Amino acid sequence: MEPRVSFITLGVSDLQRSKKFYRDGLGFPLSSGSKDDIAFFKTAGVVLALYPTEKLAEDAQVPVHGSGFRGVTLAHNVRRREEVSEVLAVAAAAGGTITKPAQDVFWGGHSGYFSDPDGHLWEVVWNPYFPFADDGSIVVP
Repeated sequence: MEPRVSFITLGVSDLQRSKKFYRDGLGFPLSSGSKDDIAFFKTAGVVLALYPTEKLAEDAQVPVHGSGFRGVTLAHNVRRREEVSEVLAVAAAAGGTITKPAQDVFWGGHSGYFSDPDGHLWEVVWNPYFPFADDGSIVVP
């Protein structure tokens, strides 16, 4: 098997609200492949998809329940330390909730967290040890 993450699909309670948050608030480009019941956003290397929670649970054949920490966070790496605060401010202005303000972290980087309207956690992080490649992807040694 080739190691690859192609899509990340988030179950959302209100597709239109979430689409607006990511498209209009965070500036993620909405793919023309999106439909009335699913949204696709192009990012550097991975596609972010939004799909109604009930339909996603039905597709995976699991019950719809649970809240709070889901054991998963998504990360948005930035090129400069100062961008952490800038991206958190954009997320807050778009309707996200800052769960951890930008701060230096124990391993030598700088990060903060926000949650989207459905509570999905995003870490905004500047990592001096993982530079960006020319194509915008992260170089992990």
